[in-house]
Amino acid sequence: MDTSSTTGDVHAFTAQAAQARTASRVLNRATRADKDAALQAMADALAAAEGTVLAANARDVEAAEQSGTAAAFVDRLRLTPERIAGMVDGIRQIAGLPDPVGDVVRGWTNPNGVQVRQVRVPFGVVGMIYEARPNVTADAAAIACKSGNAALLRGSSTAVHSNTAVAEALRTGLANSALPPDAVQLVLGGREVTRAMMAARGLVDVLIPRGGAGLINTVVQESQVPVIETGTGNCHLVVDSSADLAMATELIINAKVQRPSVCNALETVLVLADVAETYLPELLGVLAEQGVTVHGDDRVRAHGNVLAVTDEDWAQEYGSLDLAVGVVDDLDAALDHIARWSTGHSETIVTADLANADRFVAEVDAAAVLVNASSRFVDGGEFGFGAEIGISTQKLHARGPMGLPEMTSTKYVVTGHGQTR
Repeated sequence: MDTSSTTGDVHAFTAQAAQARTASRVLNRATRADKDAALQAMADALAAAEGTVLAANARDVEAAEQSGTAAAFVDRLRLTPERIAGMVDGIRQIAGLPDPVGDVVRGWTNPNGVQVRQVRVPFGVVGMIYEARPNVTADAAAIACKSGNAALLRGSSTAVHSNTAVAEALRTGLANSALPPDAVQLVLGGREVTRAMMAARGLVDVLIPRGGAGLINTVVQESQVPVIETGTGNCHLVVDSSADLAMATELIINAKVQRPSVCNALETVLVLADVAETYLPELLGVLAEQGVTVHGDDRVRAHGNVLAVTDEDWAQEYGSLDLAVGVVDDLDAALDHIARWSTGHSETIVTADLANADRFVAEVDAAAVLVNASSRFVDGGEFGFGAEIGISTQKLHARGPMGLPEMTSTKYVVTGHGQTR
């Protein structure tokens, strides 16, 4: 076996990581004005490269379609002028947000006059390993730069042309600013490079996987670099006995149909038995009109010609116009079902009962819990973050949509005037 190209790819990554480390030192001392100007230059360059990016993306989409890739995956991969405009606008929004670096988390003065402050600082070098969606390249680069981090971006081979075109545009923008182009680098190569990235402790400060369960689990289990885990979205909606049923239908359709391929899309609906007899015929009819394939339990199937639900369905993040629907006896049963099958992403209740809403919020273990609102709102842009680096479903360091503050750590700054202990 000829390993020369593999070895060369790993050496190239090591050189990139060293360049990112050098760039991170420049970012550490960059002012907010410098970073904001760089982000505006990156946005300008990406907007100017729209034609190049779309042409590159067309190559990736064509290859994916010819290989029989699932429609949901192709949707995540596809760029349009509107989606590129959204990427550009996201970068500009991030430029307009407060800079978290240097914020004082807490501070005090000891009795001896020594001042202690805990301040936000960049991680240094942030690595991302992600699948399909080329908008992540722009979002991650912008959030990393604004929070003072250099970014090493490892996209999937299915989006290699798209990611290359986006990254080249962003680096062109950086070259026209006070920040070094090596603050944003696309990492290319085979699986050996991914393994090298996961082993790059000391060169990469934190690693963030974003994609399907297989990718995330591999990075979490094999990485020697600290990982912030993003998670899959098996998101539930509970229709309570007191729910406004018209509202429930509107929320279900929005959360399932608007963009079914994303992680905050709805995958399971649980209807309380008290309203199931009157509500299910209406709901199933509307879902059929919207092209949704329902996988239902026995009590759901009594109201329509739907597929039989399985344990695999309850566990599934479909990413498509499929929806698992079940009838539960009461809120206790709904909470038990969510506790068993949830991936801890986003869980919703539709209710007019304040006590049930409070109980749902208190008991459901998820990064986001919603009351009478669509799970599609669980998104960095919708939260006012401009964009997001991902949605964390873990409990350490960050949870939920990760914006600028989540891309920082802290250090203690101790200031005295000659005091000794």
